[in-house]
Amino acid sequence: MSLDEKKPTPEEDLAKKISSEVNKKIKSKNEGKEILFGMGVFGIIGWSVAIPTLIGVALGNFLDKRFQVGFSWTLTFLFLGLIIGCFNAWHWIKEKSDKEQSGNMSIDK
Repeated sequence: MSLDEKKPTPEEDLAKKISSEVNKKIKSKNEGKEILFGMGVFGIIGWSVAIPTLIGVALGNFLDKRFQVGFSWTLTFLFLGLIIGCFNAWHWIKEKSDKEQSGNMSIDK
């Protein structure tokens, strides 16, 4: 930052954030998908966690019936599926957030 450039004041930062949020709302309303999009996001996130978890339970149950060991394969794969599902959801949300941020940067400029 050079001496000629001024650091934005808190009011300017707030105005910029508000402007960004307003632009997002206007864009969302123009597309008419605000509520449905939000519900779709919850659905996608839910399924991205539920499917690996259920696959893990099914695989663990199969292994428990097939092999008799001193621990539960079902619980092991349940937690493994849950971890994989949460990672999937986090990755999807991060990707959508990055796309939204890059879209806002082009609107703001």
